[in-house]
Amino acid sequence: MARKHPNPFRYGDLALDEAFTDREGETLELKQDIRNGQNVVLFAPRRYGKSSLVWRATQELVAAGEALVAQVDLLATPSKEKLAEKLAASIYEDLAPAARVREKVASLFSGLRITPKIVLDPNTGNVTFAFDAGHAAEDVDATLERLFELPAQIATERKTRAALVIDEFQEVVDIDPHLPALMRSIFQQQTEVAHVYLGSKRHMMQRIFNDANEPFWRSAKQMELDVIAPELFAPFVEQCFARTDRGIDRSLVDRVLGVTRGHPYATQELCYFLWETVPEGFSATEGDLDAALVAVLRSENAHFSRIWDKAARSHRLVLQALAKEPRKSITEEYRRANGLPPDATVRKAIRTLSEDELVVRDDEGYRVSEPFFAEWILRFES
Repeated sequence: MARKHPNPFRYGDLALDEAFTDREGETLELKQDIRNGQNVVLFAPRRYGKSSLVWRATQELVAAGEALVAQVDLLATPSKEKLAEKLAASIYEDLAPAARVREKVASLFSGLRITPKIVLDPNTGNVTFAFDAGHAAEDVDATLERLFELPAQIATERKTRAALVIDEFQEVVDIDPHLPALMRSIFQQQTEVAHVYLGSKRHMMQRIFNDANEPFWRSAKQMELDVIAPELFAPFVEQCFARTDRGIDRSLVDRVLGVTRGHPYATQELCYFLWETVPEGFSATEGDLDAALVAVLRSENAHFSRIWDKAARSHRLVLQALAKEPRKSITEEYRRANGLPPDATVRKAIRTLSEDELVVRDDEGYRVSEPFFAEWILRFES
């Protein structure tokens, strides 16, 4: 029998449209920064919804005709030639939507130091760009420099604001150690363009933007995402159940958020499994939530097992201790009670686990960053 409603919760991919949870204040702030041409670097632990937030803010600006937005993911550009291809494609598709402007952009591409191969798919109408490898480094750099200049030029010609969103920005050094300096020399002159930087490796992003020896030092406003407060998250959960002909008591929502601590990804994931256990026309129960949590841990088991198998013994001991009891400081008494190694070893383990974003430090102190990983450790590895 076909369902009347699809599951309203989303995890794994971007949380779009009705699945996007709150973040109204952050969305308004980011939109205003882009309107102002302000460069922004978005800091947050993994799975906090950085990409979903940027997508929501930029799409609202595009829909309102307030900005043109291009985006490139450096994880998909392992070389400067691949970066040039992706950047050219995004400029063509996203910054020049009108046919007459597309023709003008195409003519600009023909003036690049390296002329790209432009291929039109007759079935879809999609255009791809290819820059062959083997060119001199200075020619590749000159081509990239010209591509990085185009967003500002197009914005000026169209008398509007442009934004360039660069995801997985920490990969820039692996593409070419000299690329940050080249990009910064161009971006700092582009008052018409807001550059938005995201990255999944927080410690590397912090070094890029907070180290005085780096080209991007203090070059962007730093925006920190936190968990979503229960008073904001709870109504979203209730409304999602209600509009899909299911019920959930506030006390059960509070228990859900007690488990996830307002972690955006974890809350969406647990609510997804909880919703699946509740028949249409019924309300969720404590038993449904217990079953949903078991289903989540089963779903995440392979992922958590890989993390655990790769972890050093000292890292496992620290994770087990923090899963049981987050701590503001790791005292000698705490180490003895949890069978932890010497202080220097524990500090080194915490530093590594923090860099890998398996451990975070907040008002509670040090704790396992992902709520379900902590639960998995307590159930299966303690």
